[in-house]
Amino acid sequence: MRRSARRSRHAWNGAGSATGTVSPTSASPFWKARPSGSVRRSTGCRRRAGSSTGFSPSALRTGIFLPVTGNAESGASAGRDGRRSAAWVAAGILASRVAGLVRDVLFAFFFGSSVFAEAWRAALRIPNVVQNLLGEGTLTASFVPIYAEMLERGETERAGRFAGAAFGILTAVAGLLALLGASLAPLVVTVFAPGFEGQTREVTVHLVRILFPMTGVLVLSAWALGILNSHRRFFVSYVAPVLWNAAMIGTMVALGWMWAFEADDLIVALGWGALAGGVLQFGVQLPFLAGKLQHFRPSLDLRAPGVREAIRNFVPVVSARGVVSLSALVELQLASFLAAGAVAILGYAQRLYLLPISLFGLAVAAAELPELSRQRGQAREVIAGRVSEALERVAYFVIPSTLAYLLFGDLVTAAIYQRGEFGPMDTTATYAVLAAYSLGLYASANSRMLSSAFYAVRDPRAPARVAGVRVAVSLLVGGALMFPFDAFEVGPLRLGAVGLGLGTSLAAWLEYVLLRRKLGRALGPHGMARGRLPRLLAAGLLATAAGYGGELLFGDLNPVLAAAGTLLSFGAVYLAATRLLGLRLGGGG
Repeated sequence: MRRSARRSRHAWNGAGSATGTVSPTSASPFWKARPSGSVRRSTGCRRRAGSSTGFSPSALRTGIFLPVTGNAESGASAGRDGRRSAAWVAAGILASRVAGLVRDVLFAFFFGSSVFAEAWRAALRIPNVVQNLLGEGTLTASFVPIYAEMLERGETERAGRFAGAAFGILTAVAGLLALLGASLAPLVVTVFAPGFEGQTREVTVHLVRILFPMTGVLVLSAWALGILNSHRRFFVSYVAPVLWNAAMIGTMVALGWMWAFEADDLIVALGWGALAGGVLQFGVQLPFLAGKLQHFRPSLDLRAPGVREAIRNFVPVVSARGVVSLSALVELQLASFLAAGAVAILGYAQRLYLLPISLFGLAVAAAELPELSRQRGQAREVIAGRVSEALERVAYFVIPSTLAYLLFGDLVTAAIYQRGEFGPMDTTATYAVLAAYSLGLYASANSRMLSSAFYAVRDPRAPARVAGVRVAVSLLVGGALMFPFDAFEVGPLRLGAVGLGLGTSLAAWLEYVLLRRKLGRALGPHGMARGRLPRLLAAGLLATAAGYGGELLFGDLNPVLAAAGTLLSFGAVYLAATRLLGLRLGGGG
């Protein structure tokens, strides 16, 4: 913070065979199956003496036990496919996040931490509950594993009917919830932002009425993403949100910059721009779906293939997502009681915090889920090995991201946000909250991958139970810490949101430990290779020294140049150090 205060003077505005039987319980995770009869094991893919033999996905329904074991060649090919898929996901997410940052830069310029910024953050958070419950995360866990397995078995007709039923049911449920949310906007705001009064409340109610229909469209966009991911078409669905961001960017540039709308009119126009962007995000994926969907017909048929199984998986996943969504809303409730500007500052910090989680944690998890679902019948060591490699890829990027945010987060915040209505004090307050969130960044990013492993093997209840514990701890700790931290001031702003960030970080580590323990009991040993973590940390420390050197050289320049010089020094040394230490991006070493 002292560095941020010092620089504020320079602020600027501008794969064997065997036979046997197994109980066909399609909803059970593969490791709970009980094979009978003698089984001749094959060798390959790091098999250990005494380890259990896996089985093919068809065993779940046919009762025929067919062990599937991998080999070195297929394992290497799978690893390359996973890295390539993750790269496409990351590329799409990167483009989307860059567009999102541009949107946030403009938003900070026009609204800063004003009442309009507070209203926007709250209004966007409240209807997002529908999107979180029915959208990407839930569909990823309940829809994609079943659909991908149907495709793997060549059951295109069943897959098409399943996709059509899922589309129809989602459309009906999301549409109904969006209609109710828009109609009951005043009550919704009273419940979830009780600390809002006067103009802040009025603007929030107006925006909620506009944004609730948007979330219904975005749920359908998440359905399209699940279809495309199952067909290994990753880039399009993850780059589609660029259009959502572009619609809002265009709104702010045209109406705020060129036509000089006042803030109260501009924030309402921004809501309509977001709704239009949601339609564009869904629409751009439709041409790519046309060649993939066979025998597709929208319906509300609960007897369609896979629907009942998806609903069985859906309930625990929705429970987990519901708990997380409830956590976000309770966090909003708590922040609404803090000093003015807390909700806005919390939102700015969360945007930065979620960037590496999306780029690395979510990208790897999204790419691995369809592949893990296809490998569900293989020996558990094969799946454990794939999970381990994925965790190594996440750690390669998240460790330096954590160090950069903790040590140079003030530079990052200033470079992205500090201009217009967003001043040096806003930068310092946002950096403090970002640092608190960053303490749990490694745990949170890796938990995305661990949860996907459970979803792939049809055990969504484990992450659901862990999510409940995480949320309870987050809210209890955050609620206990926020008011003591609210006593600390940064100009007109207070730091109560730091307490909420610390609660989130502590809960993220608890979630990570519990998921690792549960997955270890299911799959056996997994995780990074011995000695890899110390070498990553050593590379991170060398990069930190280089970053401080870059700060000494560039710290007195304007925020963008100061951050660029510092982070380029940090990143270049980290890449060189990991190479010298024998660490490869794809794991191993």
